[in-house]
Amino acid sequence: MNELKCWFVGVDWASENHRVRIADGCGKRLGERDFAHGGAGLAEMAAWLTSVTGAEPSAIYIAIEIPHGPIVETLLERGFNVYSINPKQLDRFRDRFSPAGANDDSRDAEVLSDALRTDMRAFRRLALAEPLVVELREWSRMTDDLNGERNRLCNRLREQLWRYFPAMLELEQDLGAEWFLDLWELVPTPDKAMRIRDTSIARILKSRRIRRLTAAEVSAVLRKPPVTVAPGTIEAASAHIRVLTERLRVVNRQLKDAHRQLDRLCGLLAEPTESEPGQANEQRDAAILASLPGNGRIVLATLLAEGWEALRRRDYHALRTLCGTAPAPSVPERAASSRDGSPVIRGSGTLSTTGHALPCSTIRAAAPSTPLCASAVTATHAPSARSAIGCSMSPARCFATAPNLTPHWKAKKMLAKG
Repeated sequence: MNELKCWFVGVDWASENHRVRIADGCGKRLGERDFAHGGAGLAEMAAWLTSVTGAEPSAIYIAIEIPHGPIVETLLERGFNVYSINPKQLDRFRDRFSPAGANDDSRDAEVLSDALRTDMRAFRRLALAEPLVVELREWSRMTDDLNGERNRLCNRLREQLWRYFPAMLELEQDLGAEWFLDLWELVPTPDKAMRIRDTSIARILKSRRIRRLTAAEVSAVLRKPPVTVAPGTIEAASAHIRVLTERLRVVNRQLKDAHRQLDRLCGLLAEPTESEPGQANEQRDAAILASLPGNGRIVLATLLAEGWEALRRRDYHALRTLCGTAPAPSVPERAASSRDGSPVIRGSGTLSTTGHALPCSTIRAAAPSTPLCASAVTATHAPSARSAIGCSMSPARCFATAPNLTPHWKAKKMLAKG
């Protein structure tokens, strides 16, 4: 790359105004301006970059901290080369210009443009995701938020039942289950439980297909001696639970819809598209990942949504880092290992919950293919769990970056035997 024919731009992202600085290949400043956040402001910024440099967008390299959002999408759509950097790394580059570590918009824009010019290898190049991947990512995150909201509501429901009707807690661990909410609406108080008929309870169990309990068993639990509470407690707790049940039913419906959307989007990603002629008989990443043990709806959607870029780059180490399964590099001899040689989780990442559900061989098997297009990868029954996928690439290319997963205690034993 001829640096004299390239221009480097630093963008200090903010919620209202963005400070933009342009420098040439020698680091000389060509211009610096603030642009308002919005459609007009971002369009004006893109036009200003091309007018000041007099170059095509493909010759302009832009550095920014945030790796997503409207400003990144605007620049990528117009053909600019956009790179992101971790804020901690940017803080280290800032020491070049001020030992005191002073932080302001103009200096950050200068640090970003200069660091991209001299140390581009420290940045990560950004690319637009497929529309399906963007939609899948949003539904995956909404599902996670809905699960968190449901857990919070269930905890509040448990506290209210504990106040005056603890017997109901013996019937179900998941207090947000629809049949449990129906049962509480039928039997909201211990006094009502003494007069309810078994046929009414059996009707709820049958409609919700609950076979592990009988009406007689439920009735016996509900009619246990109640706790003694102060006057007004039952009425107050019942009013609170009534509000919680309405909110839980809404969250349950939204979760069901979110799960349907995840299944639909994952299914679309697994199908070959018309833009890929000759690929109809080859498997895509979504299909391969779905066939691996431990990959259910949530794990599959999270892998494709949050790890699509690492999968596209065949970056095995990035996947392990996102999943939180990468051991500390500074002390490899102390990295804990499981019996099958898979490192235990040492930290948390974007896919940390996925890493807990997936064995290391599953993540490794996903690395050779890409979620964006069909690839010549087919699932095979290999004798080793570490090579559960056959690939048209050479094994050296697929797993060149894969670390040695032999546990340290096993290696020492092998060395002791000579």
